[in-house]
Amino acid sequence: MSVAHGVRSPSVKNSSFPYLRSTKDGLILEVVVAPRAKRPALLGFHGGYPKLALAAPPIEGRANEELVSLLKELLRIPGRDIEVVRGDACRRKAALLRGISAEKVLQVLETSKAI
Repeated sequence: MSVAHGVRSPSVKNSSFPYLRSTKDGLILEVVVAPRAKRPALLGFHGGYPKLALAAPPIEGRANEELVSLLKELLRIPGRDIEVVRGDACRRKAALLRGISAEKVLQVLETSKAI
């Protein structure tokens, strides 16, 4: 945890956040997805990773497109700043996020995980 002005904020280098790491291109966010859900939503955490429900089926990249759309909505960043970089055909995926701080990502995930 890093400390700024007496307030503790989460650090990406902290091993308690294995799903988020910094790279030279941005942040890599690893998630678990559940396709064919009733509606897209952040469900909480599964096995230490954020779990996202996606309404789209895992056919022809539709689930990946919806993942980008959901992350865009949750994190409030443009879709062009989100790219699925791993997991095209599986439930565990990695997305590259540009233009957002690790602290903001962690804040959104922590405040939304009770949904």
